[in-house]
Amino acid sequence: MLYPIGIQNFASLREDGYVYVDKTALIYMLVHEGSYYFLSRPHLFGKSLLLSTIEAYFMGRRDLFAGLAMEKLESEWVERPVLRLDLTSQNYRDAQSLLEKLNECLEKWEQLYGDALKDRSPEERFAYVIQSAYEQTGRRVVVLVDNYDKPLLDTIGQQELQEEYGKTLKAFYEVLKAQDGCIRFALLTGVSRFNHVSIFSGLNNLNDITMDARYVELCGISDRELHAYFEESIHELGAACGMTYDETCRMLQKQYDGYHFHYASVGMYNPFSLLNTFIKNEFNDYWFRTGTPTYLIKLLQSNKFDLQKLKGIKASAVNLGDTDIENPDPVTVLYQSGYLTIKGYNERRRLYVLDYPNEEVERGFTESLVTYFTPLTIMKRDTFLSDLTDDIEAGEAETMLNRLQTIYAGNDYRVAGDMELYFQNSLMLIFKMLGYNVDVEQATSHGRMDVLIQTDDYVYIMELKLDGSADEALQQIKQKDYARQFSMSKKKVYLIGVNFLSETRGIEKWIVEEM
Repeated sequence: MLYPIGIQNFASLREDGYVYVDKTALIYMLVHEGSYYFLSRPHLFGKSLLLSTIEAYFMGRRDLFAGLAMEKLESEWVERPVLRLDLTSQNYRDAQSLLEKLNECLEKWEQLYGDALKDRSPEERFAYVIQSAYEQTGRRVVVLVDNYDKPLLDTIGQQELQEEYGKTLKAFYEVLKAQDGCIRFALLTGVSRFNHVSIFSGLNNLNDITMDARYVELCGISDRELHAYFEESIHELGAACGMTYDETCRMLQKQYDGYHFHYASVGMYNPFSLLNTFIKNEFNDYWFRTGTPTYLIKLLQSNKFDLQKLKGIKASAVNLGDTDIENPDPVTVLYQSGYLTIKGYNERRRLYVLDYPNEEVERGFTESLVTYFTPLTIMKRDTFLSDLTDDIEAGEAETMLNRLQTIYAGNDYRVAGDMELYFQNSLMLIFKMLGYNVDVEQATSHGRMDVLIQTDDYVYIMELKLDGSADEALQQIKQKDYARQFSMSKKKVYLIGVNFLSETRGIEKWIVEEM
């Protein structure tokens, strides 16, 4: 079986014999039930291939759809002029970058349909091309925009450049409404829906299908599709990894499944990770290796975000749908980028419950956060975590705390904002990277434990104080009887009071007692 990794062109995929998960029944419904759409999906989730497939359909390439659902559904196969704008392959670093990209596409279209307005603004040239294409062919035009928001995502935090990009894109996309009579179909895709770019108010006939239950399977791979197209691949993967068929299926689900774009929909697998797993016959964090979400991490830092609240956080549909480019909500951006997804819905309050979609995302995102939210550098991270694991597994609480004190001792690490939140975030991430059952701020009948770590043989209950005393922290554990739930356990329980000093940004003192 040939896996189309990195192949986003539908014609190449079909002509060269790569496996294609048939989405054409949904595409048929899309093009016959409406004309103007917007779709948001995470990076590397199949948006470009979707647009390429729609492009081939509207160009009348019936031969490419042999054996697919579209072959039986469509009877007319009308060839139309297609204008496809792909904003993906450009680094937007200055005011000219966006104009250069638009000019590149406009020049290509003008060679086909005329360049009488080649010296005018991008939006005027775009309107002229649409009108000319319609008049010359006698058929209404198809407009496809791939990653419309790439310029805005590239410049998060650069307000002046964002404002300039916003004005340019606003004027350019509003052409779609002005030329409505010349347009048969338009689809804009991206990662985020930025309300700063008023295509969603100015272009009020744009149907946002991002959270439409009918189209949740338009991108990605469902469990049904996994078994319909990749059954042989699952068996081969299991054999290579020494796993049974059922074990392999469960591992695939844990690693790559779990994206929900509607609260009542099926989960979707990340196609990039799934295909890489099959071609390499090895489980790994493929999607996350394609790029570190630096802008997201900076957003969490600038908002002084409590990282322990990521799991199970609640948000309304309005908050999940729109991103304020001038003051972006970290939760909204995390959801739209694929680092959080819908895991439940409170119908009475109309709130979605969010969590990491799968283990690949949680593990990869945690690893990225460690570098930015703790004193650990990439160079010393792996060695430190390995040594810390040995301490925890051996029940060496004092050695563990000595080791933690060492990494916090460097005053060169810059901590801004809430110091107490910083220490809590950093400890949670360090222990989470070790793969233990770690709870932060776990509720009990008498209060909340700051940090709880459990292994097969040991339980560590930690209370943290900032500019207080280790004794005070230990007494709180005892007074609130945090260890009571482990009174019948055969595990050894350690009660640990820790005091941090804001002046030194480090651990001042700790006290350890065995229960």
